[in-house]
Amino acid sequence: MVINMDDTRLTTIAQLEQFLSANAQVAFSPHGDDAQRYAHISRVLRRLDYPRRTKCERGVVLAYLRHTSGYSRAQLTRLVRRWQANRLAAEPLVKRYGAPAAPFARKFTPGDVTLLVEMDRAHEDVCGPAIAHLLQRAYHVYGDARYARLATLSVSHLYNLRKSAGYRAQRLHVTKTRPVNNPIGTRRAPQPQGRAGFVRIDTVHQGDQDGIKGVYHITCVDAVSQWQVQACVQGISEAYLLPVLALVIAQFPFEIAGFHSDNGSEYINARVTKMLEKLRIEQTKSRSRHSNDNALAESKNASVVRKHMGYSHIPQQYAQRINAFYQTVFNPWLNGHRPCLFATEITSPKGKIVKRYAHADVKTPLACLAQLSAQGLVRFKAGITLDALQAQAAAQTDLAAAQAMQQAKAALFARFNAPRQQA
Repeated sequence: MVINMDDTRLTTIAQLEQFLSANAQVAFSPHGDDAQRYAHISRVLRRLDYPRRTKCERGVVLAYLRHTSGYSRAQLTRLVRRWQANRLAAEPLVKRYGAPAAPFARKFTPGDVTLLVEMDRAHEDVCGPAIAHLLQRAYHVYGDARYARLATLSVSHLYNLRKSAGYRAQRLHVTKTRPVNNPIGTRRAPQPQGRAGFVRIDTVHQGDQDGIKGVYHITCVDAVSQWQVQACVQGISEAYLLPVLALVIAQFPFEIAGFHSDNGSEYINARVTKMLEKLRIEQTKSRSRHSNDNALAESKNASVVRKHMGYSHIPQQYAQRINAFYQTVFNPWLNGHRPCLFATEITSPKGKIVKRYAHADVKTPLACLAQLSAQGLVRFKAGITLDALQAQAAAQTDLAAAQAMQQAKAALFARFNAPRQQA
């Protein structure tokens, strides 16, 4: 409720004092814009002949204006000083600031924000440097003119656009590792020395439901190129795991020289060791209290498996369908179109090796593999060439490949949910 007060009859200091004493417990909230409050201050100062008042009387006038205008003492003092300097003008108090006559032009249009939303949605909000790299590839590599402005988008401003209203409208318990005495495998970190072919592997469980186990995802990633192969099994017993491990190794385009895992019995057993020895692959395992030994595979579990497959229970009967999705759609997109961050090691003044992730080092695993091939640090399998891999990746743009992957994933998850909906 708004109550309009007519104070034109308050013409003496005594009346102001009576008003203030009678309304000491009444709070006035400002109503209207600054121009109306400025006009109220000017009327009161002119009506009470403020310049000719004594210091004590001026204090009463200022107290009255603070009570009725809502301005602070400091702000009111500045306004009164301005009024005294311009009291002969038609409007002694005017607002001296406002919107600029020629505001900064917006470089990125709402259409660009829509394209950014589309790219983020397709790639499920990967980090800023990766999205910026995809935007550059969309324009420079695939020639999509719609991304001409977004190709110049910096990583810092990308996050600003993600916070904009237009974008939003669319869119500790520590347990130490216990050492295990097992002669299988060498207990040390992989030592690829810049060469491709030293993979790290880990298993992710898709959860239980009513005591029934879900599927298991296998994450296998090269330590240097970050070439990644995902697979899925019904269980981690030898009957299920060994055939899938052979399939995982076969999907790598280069020869595997090292196989590193944690100390889980699904990989540290005689059957797996025999298979690796037959392929002349060195087997290593993580050390106790060295959590970084298999950190790359662990990070891929979070950034790839959990992001795309979630945490909900998936029955074991769908393991083959998930495996087919991984092999035909997901893995090609993962290695040919999803950028990864590669670290540059710098020695600090204290002698420590510090890893820096520069934007120039953002690239896809296929692009990294091409660089390693130029340096002679990768040995491709017989019948596989770098040109063939690049031609396969160039058949689709990054966005088209991501959208095709999302469609295939949606169809896959629709099968998971179909029995629940019927029930």
